[in-house]
Amino acid sequence: MKNVLRKVFWPILRFFETDEEPAEYKPSYRFVLRVVGILFLFLSGVSAFAGYSIGQVGALIPVLVFFSVGLVAVVLGVLGSDAAVSKIWGIKK
Repeated sequence: MKNVLRKVFWPILRFFETDEEPAEYKPSYRFVLRVVGILFLFLSGVSAFAGYSIGQVGALIPVLVFFSVGLVAVVLGVLGSDAAVSKIWGIKK
């Protein structure tokens, strides 16, 4: 199942995947990335509800931004390699 999902989300993963080993990778980086992604997805849902309640089309912009950031974070946190997780946090060798 994980291989199928990696093929579905390869456009996101290819920007962050590298062949080099991360210098200082900690499992907590992956956990925090998942939590931040879930929070952004929740925030996009709240923004969508608020935008629908007031009937403004301009509320779609934060929904799209928060959803995009949350999706990337969750996909990398779940499917990304250790090097990809390190790269999104900006950890260099």
